[in-house]
Amino acid sequence: MLPEEFVKLLTPEATALLGEIVVDSKLDVVKTVSRLRAAGHDAGTVAAVLSQAKLRARGFAKFGDFAKNMFFTEDGLEQASRLAVSAHHAGRFRDAGIRQVADLGCGIGSESMAFAALDLNVVAVELDEVTAACATYNLAPFDNAQVLNADVTSLDLTEFESQFFDPARRELGTGREKATRKFDPAAFAPNYDWVLEQAKDRPTGVKLGPGHPHEAIPETAEAQWVSVNGDLVELTLWFGKLARAGVARSALMLRDGEAVELKSANFEKTSAPVRELGQYIYEPDNAVVRSHLIAELAEQLELGLIAPEIAYLTGDQAISSPWLRGFQVLETMHFDRKKLKARLRELGVGILEIKKRGSDVVPEVLRKELQLKGERAATLIITRVGDSHRALICEAL
Repeated sequence: MLPEEFVKLLTPEATALLGEIVVDSKLDVVKTVSRLRAAGHDAGTVAAVLSQAKLRARGFAKFGDFAKNMFFTEDGLEQASRLAVSAHHAGRFRDAGIRQVADLGCGIGSESMAFAALDLNVVAVELDEVTAACATYNLAPFDNAQVLNADVTSLDLTEFESQFFDPARRELGTGREKATRKFDPAAFAPNYDWVLEQAKDRPTGVKLGPGHPHEAIPETAEAQWVSVNGDLVELTLWFGKLARAGVARSALMLRDGEAVELKSANFEKTSAPVRELGQYIYEPDNAVVRSHLIAELAEQLELGLIAPEIAYLTGDQAISSPWLRGFQVLETMHFDRKKLKARLRELGVGILEIKKRGSDVVPEVLRKELQLKGERAATLIITRVGDSHRALICEAL
């Protein structure tokens, strides 16, 4: 968003239009623009309002009804934590007895809103001018929050009791150019190594992408991978008194207002036993997979891996666990496209979910090759079982 677009959004005219426009599948953008222009609204205001209305509609998935009264930038919305995750972050600081937090790289202010809602005193810092303006607007209801438009590396961080970093993992474009995602921690802003240095001095949380390499995680941190309703959304590192004693790695699942956690005191990954394919196969939540806690889950549930380094568990009992999606194995065969096509036709399978691990199969291409016909629904899992490339015809539990 350009500065002049944000300024237009602050006018009474834009406020009224934002309250009027509802972005959904029924909205005809061309007709809406023509109607608003005919009513005397200038093109710049109409464009800014429509863009913001679209962002608010997308923001509903992360913020619910709060999105109706927030301002977003494209990149700010993309990187912002979901409301449930921000609330979890804020709870860590509150439970540690902390009263003040610096939200360093605050974006549109989603974390700061959660901190302030729990009565923590918040200093939110954002380098991008327009994004900082959005954060200022979003935090306006909170007297215990202030926003600084500044480079976090230029601040005296000793002024703060604690800190939360969300390093920029995107190279911001200019104007309407799309941001480019950064994968190298050395290219984050602020630099990842610099962030770790600051974490040595005071209680610190660091939000990172869930694919962050394990070897780049210091043993002084508690590393927590978070999934929300089945989507793996982030890795958070906790330092100082924000890290829990006896917890090196954890997986947190937030689903339908409930939280489930799997923890380990071991920093290093442990191995789960490999066993013969049983009557049931289970797909663990991605937070468990990415945190390398499959061995701990397998031990709890008395399950085994189908092959080394393949994240499917198996057993002979139907198990209900929030961490698992389960399937009953109906048939198993060597992966041969022609034979698989013939067998699925014999079974009358016309609705097929295709899953794969440890295989270079492209599900969309395979689906076309199978030319499915019939009314029966099934799940096809293409994977390694032991040393064999197998096709498992399954039924979801």
